[in-house]
This record gives sequence, C-alpha cells and structure tokens, in this order.
Amino acid sequence: MTEQQLPAWADPSVSPAALDPQGLSRRGLLRRAGLFGAAFALGSAATGRTPALAAGDSRPGGEDPRLAYLVGDHHVHSVYSHDAKYTFSQLAAAGAKYGLDWMVFTEHSNFGHADFGAALEHKEILKARAENPRQLIFQGLEWYIPAAEHCTVFTAPGRHEVDVLTRFERAYDGKLLAYDKGGPADTDTARNEAHAVKAIKWLAAQRRSGYVDDVLVLANHPMRLGIDSPHEMRAWRDAAPEIMIGMEGAPGAQGAAIPGWRGATSIRGEYENKPSAQSWPGYPADAYLTYGGFDWATATVGGLWDSMLAEGRLFSVTTNSDAHRIVFDTWKNGDWPAGQTFDTTGKLPDPVNTDAPQPGSDFWPGQFSRTHVGVTRYGYRAVMAGMRAGRVWLDHGHLLDGLDVRLTRDRDRSRGVTLGGRLRVRKGEKLTLSVTVTTASRPNPRGILPELAHVDVVRGAVRGPVADRDTWTAPDTRVVESKDVSGRTGTYTLRIPLTVGAESFYVRLRGSDGNRNGPGYLGASVDPHGPVPHSPGDGDPWADTWFYANPVFVDVEGS
Repeated sequence: MTEQQLPAWADPSVSPAALDPQGLSRRGLLRRAGLFGAAFALGSAATGRTPALAAGDSRPGGEDPRLAYLVGDHHVHSVYSHDAKYTFSQLAAAGAKYGLDWMVFTEHSNFGHADFGAALEHKEILKARAENPRQLIFQGLEWYIPAAEHCTVFTAPGRHEVDVLTRFERAYDGKLLAYDKGGPADTDTARNEAHAVKAIKWLAAQRRSGYVDDVLVLANHPMRLGIDSPHEMRAWRDAAPEIMIGMEGAPGAQGAAIPGWRGATSIRGEYENKPSAQSWPGYPADAYLTYGGFDWATATVGGLWDSMLAEGRLFSVTTNSDAHRIVFDTWKNGDWPAGQTFDTTGKLPDPVNTDAPQPGSDFWPGQFSRTHVGVTRYGYRAVMAGMRAGRVWLDHGHLLDGLDVRLTRDRDRSRGVTLGGRLRVRKGEKLTLSVTVTTASRPNPRGILPELAHVDVVRGAVRGPVADRDTWTAPDTRVVESKDVSGRTGTYTLRIPLTVGAESFYVRLRGSDGNRNGPGYLGASVDPHGPVPHSPGDGDPWADTWFYANPVFVDVEGS
C-alpha cells in the first residue's frame, strides 16, 4: 500500500483481521513504528534495546513477551455529543500533534445520537482514519450505566461496529431508558443494577459469537458523583471480566482548576460535587475530590482499587482527556439552522473560531493525559488485547518517556512477567522487581521538562473474594518501598528485592514530580507521601504530575 492509497481501515468491507496482520515481521513492525508515532521508540528506550515484538512464551510463572507501548486516549467527544464542540478532524489532528497512536471517540448516548448521530459519526470516523493513517481511531460510546454514571464502550473496527453500538445504546442505555440515577425510573434500583449487568453480558455474547471482533468497557470518572458503588463495580467486573476491564484512574477535565481560569471553587477533573440522594452513602465526603488529579478510588493506597485487586483479580486503571471544551481555546459552537436541534440531527453545527478565549476545562487528546498500552504488534486488536491483559501504565504532563516493569525469580534467566501478569512461586522464594525508567527528554506541551522525583512500590495481600461486596478498603496494602530518583536522567533500572511469604500478593507502582504530596488518605503508616487535594481554584495540573502502573500478581503455591 502506498501512502496515497486509501488505508484499509477506511473501508468498512475490510475484515478486522486485515487491519491487524498477525504475521508482521519485526522489521515490518519497526518500519510502521516510524510511521505511527513515538511510542515504539519510547518502548525501546525503556528497555535500553530495540524490542523484539514477536509473541513470547506465556507459560505460567514465566516469560512475557517484550513489548512496545502505544499511547492513547479512550474518552474523546466531538460534535456528535450534545455538550462538546469539535470536529473529528480537529481532534484527530490534535491527537497526532501530541503523539497519540490510538484514540476512541465516545459520544454521549441520547435519542439524537441513537436515531441519527451514530451512523453519521461513522462516516466521519472513516474520514478521520483516512486523514490520519498513523493513528488507530476507534468508534465508541459513553454509556449511561443503569443505576450509575458513565462507561466507555468501544469495539474493534469491522462491518458491525456501528450496529452493535447502536443496538446496545437502544437496549441498555440508562438515559434512554430513564434507568439512570436521578431519572424518572431511578427508584427501581435492583432492576436498574441488574440491567447494567445484563448489558455487559450482552456485549460479551456479541464477542463470543464473532458478531464483533472485540469490545471493551471501562468505568469513567467513578467518584465524580459517588453513584458507582463498590458492589456495582464488582458486579460489572464479574459479569464479564474480559469485557469490563477497569476504570479511569484519573478523569479528564484536568485543566478545570488552573488558577484564575474557571473559578474559585474549581477542582481538577471537575470533581466539584457533594454527596446527593443518589450517591452511595458509604463513601466519605473526601471521596468526591481528586488527589494529584487522580480519582480517590485509585489515589488512595489501600482504597477501593486496592480492595478489588486484593481479591486477586485484575482491574485496570487508565487516564484520558474527556475532551469537550479545551482550556484557552478560541472556538465556539456554531449556530443552529432554523428548525434544527440535536434531537432532530444527532450532530452539533461545526465550531466557529472567535479569536477570543472560550470557557473550558479539558486538554486536547494526548496534551496532558496519556495511557500507555503494551503491545506485541501494531493494530486495533493488539491495543485491545494489551488493555485486556493489563499491560498499562499512565502519566500526566508527559512525566516519563518510558517505563518497563518485570518481576522475576532470582537466578531465573527468563524475562519474567510484566504489568497485568501473574508469577507462580513457592513460599520463601526471592524475587526481583526491575523497574526501567526513561526520563522525559524534551519539554512537555506546557514548555516544562518534567523531572521524576520518586518511585513508590505498593504491595497488597491477596485474600480472595470479599464477603461484603461494598468493601472499599484493603487493610493489608501499603507503600513498602520508595525510591528517591531526583536528578537521575536518561534510562536507568531500579531493582527492588521482594520476599515471598505464605500469602499471594500483588505489587504496583506509582511516582510523581515530587511537587505536592503528603500523608495518604488512610494515614502516613500506609502511604507516607501520597497525592493530596489542591486548594479549590488553585490546581495547576502541570505543577503536580504523577504516573501509575497496573499491578503484577504473585500467586504463592499452596496459599
């Protein structure tokens, strides 16, 4: 295929298999790496060598393949959402500018979208794919979960990608059915929660039948309103863990609290809500804030995320832009032609440039928030497979150029396991957690050269399923190691020894620029220097940046 020819993914008659060639040679993939973004180079830098991207031996206890990381954003809105304003072309171009390899357009569910917008949107998706051949551009949906808030739902490209999303929207969207929190049918909680579980199982059935090649779901901004209860999140995960794979660890709208910009009460992520009648009553008031820009459920060591991981089951975290209205942008929504509305068209008028700053809270896709997914080949299905496997780390402010994590037995010459993986061991064995960091080599979009100050290791005991499905704490999870890496540049490897006891456990990583931290929400004995909330209206996101990585599980034989 020449660069002038229409890319295969612009043709809906082309099968998903053709979009994800399984037999790409190492040379062919590296050639594509030069065309499709910086992530492959970053993956190489993180390991200090060019990654061999053929699939490796996945034997238990074992040896995960070497990976390259593709950078993306799974939560982006366009003129096909009733409250956004940009065209697909504007957003895809911005993603390309800021180094994204993949992005998901997730328009809000409503009748205008279901009746008209989804089909029109697909034509724009095809156009954006053709205009941006270096990007993987997914079509998705922001689902109003019955009895809860929002989820990203997205599929692999194929002839049924629009049909399955539209059928799902009509049959299972809480807003369309009035099954959403605060809606007319809000009070039938048991029915509404059951419908959310049924929806996820329906998506799983579409994948099993081959009607769509793949589909994934992630909960968005879970603590913004406090209406995603722990038992609901567990129920979604348990309905189809291969489909419902995780949640936003950090929401979009990270520019909401830039000093002097939006208001004296503004909080990063637009987490400016208080508990309501619809909120789950077990959450504390502090749960409705962001900590270092991250959702309380993720940022709290020993909190809700850890309580789910302590069951021994993977549940991933991500970050994204949730792009609706960009900070300091000068575009406004266009005017409606006479007699037209969103409900009758499914699309907002194209935006108009005013040359004057307009209200906004968001950054462009890739400008501030980035989700890095480890892949063994380039393609749509490879990104989704990497996300399902949990090979994910995320950063704000372009804090790192690269991160590679491996857990191995001492004296074992294998590559070990990486993020999302499981290592089988015996009691008493000694392990080494190798963390290879590649520091930022260039100024970020704010003009700041980020500097990583510390890397923290969080360890938690795995105790199996909880008796109380509304549990949100993991009492045996804490920061067990903190490495001061201030002043270190380039690529370096931290080697952290771990000893295996009688219990299975997991480890996960976190780190920051060191500008703002303090005792974690559950106390200094659990987290001595964790993320903390900023003062309302004074949350410069570029001055408080963090990275988080998914866990690695250690299964102790006989435990």
